[in-house]
Amino acid sequence: MSAETPKVAELNLPQAFLLLATNDQHGTPQVPIYALRTTLAGAILAELDLIGAIGLQGKRVRATGTAPQTDFQHELELIRSKSRPHTPKRWVSMLEGRAEVQRVYEGLAALGIVEHVGEKHLGLFRTVRYPEKDHAPEAALLKKIQAELSAAPSGAGTPAPAKSDATATNVGVPEAGAPASAKPDVQAPDARTTALIALLQAAGLLGKLVPATDKIRTSELAKDYWPSRAVEDELRMIRLAEEEEPGL
Repeated sequence: MSAETPKVAELNLPQAFLLLATNDQHGTPQVPIYALRTTLAGAILAELDLIGAIGLQGKRVRATGTAPQTDFQHELELIRSKSRPHTPKRWVSMLEGRAEVQRVYEGLAALGIVEHVGEKHLGLFRTVRYPEKDHAPEAALLKKIQAELSAAPSGAGTPAPAKSDATATNVGVPEAGAPASAKPDVQAPDARTTALIALLQAAGLLGKLVPATDKIRTSELAKDYWPSRAVEDELRMIRLAEEEEPGL
């Protein structure tokens, strides 16, 4: 990876999700646009939750007293300013939109990971695609996802420990020279990778990216993760609304 290419750890969750949800060659979403926008909104909530800016209190999302540096300061201020806190599903429906998707895409383009390709119609830019320019960040993300999914469960009802991965930033690495037979320290799954797995599963993308996905392991990792659950609830409502639309 060149010095100009950002490390995977530098990608926030919305960027990581959008990168994996976009066709490398064509630069178009691999899921329906409504699913892309909805899941991206969930990824924004997940990112704010991971950095400790928001949290779920009861059934409502509330801002914490801390103010960490974030690319989603505007969204954080929206949550902070509400006198009556909303549910996660309500926030997903409020944050989803074309502008958010474009902003995250442009952030990836600025990092040199994707390329902004505008197509003109009648002299105006009507469609924009974001084909991949540097595959290294996506490859590293997929490696971390596969490592997390293949980690052996730690036991029924408890999170499975993540395998040691030299590319992971939040997971410890065993000491060099440790005996092969030595039992590694039990570690919790990497929170950022687990969140990404849950969001990809909610969008219906995980099985396409990792065909041999262990459904039990995936369920164990994604269980009760409130941002992805909010995405699933919102997508379910959108699909029901489409089914109920009267025919021509």
